[in-house]
Amino acid sequence: MTDSEGGPELTKGDGPDDSAPQGKTAGGGPLVVMENVNKHFGDLHVLRDINLTVDRGEVVVVIGPSGGGKSTLCRSINRLEPIDGGSIKVDGKELPKEGKELAKLRSDVGMVFQSFNLFAHKTILENVTLGPIKVRKQGKQESEKHAMELLDRVGIGNQAHKYPAQLSGGQQQRAAIARSLAMKPKVMLFDEPTSALDPEMVNEVLDVMTGLARDGMTMIVVTHEMGFARKAARKVVFMADGQIVEENTPDEFFTNARTDRAKDFLSKILTH
Repeated sequence: MTDSEGGPELTKGDGPDDSAPQGKTAGGGPLVVMENVNKHFGDLHVLRDINLTVDRGEVVVVIGPSGGGKSTLCRSINRLEPIDGGSIKVDGKELPKEGKELAKLRSDVGMVFQSFNLFAHKTILENVTLGPIKVRKQGKQESEKHAMELLDRVGIGNQAHKYPAQLSGGQQQRAAIARSLAMKPKVMLFDEPTSALDPEMVNEVLDVMTGLARDGMTMIVVTHEMGFARKAARKVVFMADGQIVEENTPDEFFTNARTDRAKDFLSKILTH
């Protein structure tokens, strides 16, 4: 298990909702609502009647066995994976299917992947400013100022003028987090952000994520890092076979899981 403490201190005010204390509502009401969501890959039913509500400022950690639908759930929230049935609302609006409205939604929903997806031919600073300049139509000077603040915030301000290949995996993933934050998203999605990292680099990324959670960023995190789930989550969602099997607070889930499926999962991962 990996735990994380003592990461870079994060300052408030870089996102619409990230000044609220964790678990509190900054604007009132839920921010992400999934109702009876279904998704198939051919004959494989990967999401089965998913119902999930994420409040503003809430950190939801999604865990479960591989192939259980966790990443598909995460990717469906900004329509990287289109759904076959049900509805998904972000900030009260139904998920658009295509066009400018979908592009706008994706600019409001930050996404951090397993792979870093940085542009290899652009510096770290250029990677972080690209979205605000192209999508938000910010001026270059304003974008670079904010980008440097974010790079300092995630602990790699001194790497701003290097190219991705010159950075470690942990540094690249922190740059990817800064890039998402630069768009001032309403919610951040993390799809197993540490799974591609060497073990010694995992903590530096989890430290940044823990700081974001502490500062009230709304987050949905798919991860195998149980230490992070215990520390940062307000709610743990356990998925298996395309379904939400159990949903509870970290304390209740890890000490008093209700379902046999969750108990079996925990018995396998918490014995080492």
